[in-house]
Amino acid sequence: MYDTRTRELALALLDQGLTLSEAARQTGASRAAVREWRLRRDMGIGVTARKAECPRCVSPAVPPEEPEAYGYLLGLYLGDGCISRVGRPDKGVWSLRIICADAWPGLVRECAEAMRAVRPANKVRLVPKQGCVEVNSHSKHWPCLFPQHGAGKKHERRIELAPWQNALVRDHPEAFIRGLLHSDGTRFVNRVRRPLPSGDRWYEYPRYNFTNLSDDIRCLFTDALDLLHIPWRRMNRVTVSVARAEGVARLDEFVGPKY
Repeated sequence: MYDTRTRELALALLDQGLTLSEAARQTGASRAAVREWRLRRDMGIGVTARKAECPRCVSPAVPPEEPEAYGYLLGLYLGDGCISRVGRPDKGVWSLRIICADAWPGLVRECAEAMRAVRPANKVRLVPKQGCVEVNSHSKHWPCLFPQHGAGKKHERRIELAPWQNALVRDHPEAFIRGLLHSDGTRFVNRVRRPLPSGDRWYEYPRYNFTNLSDDIRCLFTDALDLLHIPWRRMNRVTVSVARAEGVARLDEFVGPKY
């Protein structure tokens, strides 16, 4: 682990025009570490990491310290995330992986920020893939924080929130809904044609759709909508729609576009 002075010196050298390799050579840090520090600074996160125990492993167990970041990350995980073991099994290290499309670079940044907020002592990596970016972080405690982890695809097994997660979602439904919509949702303008004797007339209005193969995850989404009194309806077997003007306006207040 490099100290704060080394990190700040490396960034100062980069600001002077040195390359990653040159800054790494002069500070004695690895090139990968210098690149990570630059990325953290560019994302406005800072270059120092504060230690944090797992809130679920302490006694008595408590919810995460950053409930809104956790609620958002929970939504992203249920939509496009997975947890898998890495390294030797006896080490007990797990990787939380969330896939974000290249079309939404802002989503990549928000996902990384949420991971850092929930586990600030663990490194977050951005791994380019074909058409997407894998945001991942290794920790022994991801299964503690996301007990929905299990073998098989999420839509083929039971998904339910733990009591402490239910309480957190009740207190912060906006963050949870936002994460779900940023993973498996979309906001678009719907166009409807109405035939009239004088000629066809077109109507346009915005709507949100949330599509997920898991019945349980769709129910978690609609339960959170109910907490905010946002009207919704099932569009088909796998899609929930919010199309009424008051519901769309309420979602617009806190969801925001993918960008």
